[in-house]
Amino acid sequence: MKDISIRFLQNSAEMHAVEAVQRQVWPGDNTSIVPSHLLLTAAHNGGLVLGAYVAEVLVGFVFGFVGTRPTSGGAGLGPRLKHCSHMLAILPAYRNQHIGMRLKWAQRQYVLHQGIELITWTYDPLEARNAHLNIARLGTVCHSYLQNLYGTMTDALNMGLPSDRFQVDWWIASPRVDRRRQQPPPPPAATATLPHLLNPSQSGHPWPHPATVTLSPTSSQVLVEIPPDFQNLKRTDASLALAWRLHTRELFTQLFAQGYTIDSFFRATMEGRQRAFYGLRRSPQPA
Repeated sequence: MKDISIRFLQNSAEMHAVEAVQRQVWPGDNTSIVPSHLLLTAAHNGGLVLGAYVAEVLVGFVFGFVGTRPTSGGAGLGPRLKHCSHMLAILPAYRNQHIGMRLKWAQRQYVLHQGIELITWTYDPLEARNAHLNIARLGTVCHSYLQNLYGTMTDALNMGLPSDRFQVDWWIASPRVDRRRQQPPPPPAATATLPHLLNPSQSGHPWPHPATVTLSPTSSQVLVEIPPDFQNLKRTDASLALAWRLHTRELFTQLFAQGYTIDSFFRATMEGRQRAFYGLRRSPQPA
């Protein structure tokens, strides 16, 4: 494959190309497309649109803008700046080639130069591919579950289910994130039974079923299982996909309320099947 270049996007023609990528990644709903004029305005006013190119073909992009976050502490402290990363998209033919990760590290470098230390974004908690990138490779943490954040969505990737989302925090100047830039942590050794696994899935054909859980964790570290391939599950069994949504919604909401933070994610082959797990740790958060 040809080399991939990452470029700052600044003009109208480039933003129209970003629109075209959006329509291929999220087909079926033009109302979710960020239009070129808005992308251009954001890019010229403190925001950022980065494109990934193969030769002169745009194959992916990341888009974000400056926002604010509340502060805790002394009187008189107002909101502090953050970067809100709104979209990351890679054309289907170019996935699994680390393009998304390259865009995110380039985004980090730009935002650090702005003097901002936090980037936030949202993603579907049941998408193992996104969890692997966001948690395992980039080093984000999460303690925020947003129920049906976008309401009813009609694009092909999201239609048919409540649009629940994690909001992740990427503390881009932290030692944790800098370590991830050098080398992702190895997954824990796969074993027949996982300690502190709160919801071991029930083997089913072709998809695992969520377990019935009475939540009373006593350990400072716990695991939560999710389906290994949620998009295929949705296409095959919509009712089971909804069951997983509601099951994990309740589980994560309660865990976050009890002071747990997601700080790891891994996939493993166990009992002859692929499985996926979030690791949560009770506060304090990792450095």
